[in-house]
Order: sequence, then structure tokens, then C-alpha cells
Amino acid sequence: MMITILYGTETGNAEMLAEDIAAELEADHEVTVTNLSDFAPTDFDAGTFYLMVCSTYGDGELPASAQPFAEAMAAAGAQLLGVHFAAFGLGDSEYDDTFNGGSQRLVDLMVTHGATQIGARVIHDASGPDMAEDLAFPWASEVVALACETMGEAA
Repeated sequence: MMITILYGTETGNAEMLAEDIAAELEADHEVTVTNLSDFAPTDFDAGTFYLMVCSTYGDGELPASAQPFAEAMAAAGAQLLGVHFAAFGLGDSEYDDTFNGGSQRLVDLMVTHGATQIGARVIHDASGPDMAEDLAFPWASEVVALACETMGEAA
């Protein structure tokens, strides 16, 4: 399966996690990793499954590298019918009111423009006991398997 991991980051944590997820998946799939700041709404391809890894910044906002993507989506009025994605959020529950707001905003943006979410959004809490990889690796395996079923690809 063709997989593109798109990440939105402020300090680099989402980028590092995206690279680690790619390393876990690349033995069985064709995987690329791209910063959301380098990805245009017209770059989506219905034959590719998109894993989105996004942190949260400020008051529950998208991180700096995801903001140009969100602005381009709004400006282009992008139509993402046939596009499938899954989302993983990075956040810190110390900021209770805005915890993992960035990844939720990204999910809302994708769904609003017609994309189909595969599986539930999984969120990591930097103040919790788990390492991000401990949640992200099983999540990625699960949603890729679901995407293979949904999109008719071989797992």
C-alpha cells in the first residue's frame, strides 16, 4: 500500500514520530514522510493512505508547520472525496482546555473537505506514562490494516 505520513510540528516531536512510524511500516509498504508545510491540497491522491501526525500549539491551535496547509485548504475549497486518512495527536494534558486540539482541528478540516477518516484519532499525553511510540506503532498497524480492507489493497 502507498502511505504518506503527513506531520504538523512546532518543535520537531511530530516529525520524529512520523519518521519512526515510517520505519515501522516501510518493510511492508511504500512510505513517504512529508511536512504539512510542504504539502498542497492538490497533492492528495485517492490511491494513497494518509497518516497524519500532529502536535498542538498555543491555545489548541495547529502547529506552525500545519498552518499553511490549513490556509491553503480553506483558500482552495479543496474537495477530498475518495481520500482516506487517520490521525494521531501529540499533546500535554497539563493544558486541559486545549489538550490535543491541533490534531482535532486537522481531523475536522479533512472531514469538512470530504475525506474519510479510518479508525479513531489516537492521542498521546506528554504528561502521561506512555511513550508516543508505544501508542503510535500499534495505532499505525491497525489503521493501515483497516485502510487495506477499505481501499481494497493487500495488507
